[in-house]
Amino acid sequence: MIVLGIDPGYALMGWGVVEAQGARMRLLGYGCVETQAGVPMQHRLRALQLGVRDLVNIYHPDDVAFEELFFARNVTTALMVGAARGAAIISAAEYTESLYEYTPMQIKQAVTGYGKADKKQIQQMVKTFLGLPKIPRPDDAADALALAICHARSATSLLARAQNPVKQTV
Repeated sequence: MIVLGIDPGYALMGWGVVEAQGARMRLLGYGCVETQAGVPMQHRLRALQLGVRDLVNIYHPDDVAFEELFFARNVTTALMVGAARGAAIISAAEYTESLYEYTPMQIKQAVTGYGKADKKQIQQMVKTFLGLPKIPRPDDAADALALAICHARSATSLLARAQNPVKQTV
């Protein structure tokens, strides 16, 4: 199973792709789709949409997993990230209906075994799971890989593959 994880962002949208075969995982790629400050919003959203479209066309993921958004302070940032997430979801939905979402706590729990793990713990586990010589950078890409690992390890994903029930969609 090939999983594309997407960490939504307006300036940097992290992405990570893993191939899971049982408990074994192999890194296929990671990085960020970047947009530039000062560019009109519609152009930035279009760049994110096209970036995700390119990723699904390159990697042909079986499933695409998104981080569920949680913001407590900056409403403007929340709105822009939400718009970016929407652009990414549209591109992924054009490719597949196998879209999933996870809360930050679910990702932390799946990757580290502890729902309140800090960023360094998560990054170290991503490095370990994928047998990498160093922690992936930037942080947005490491977060997206953690999301892909979370999905690949989730009971929901494994049961969906085994029993083919109705999938949870974004």
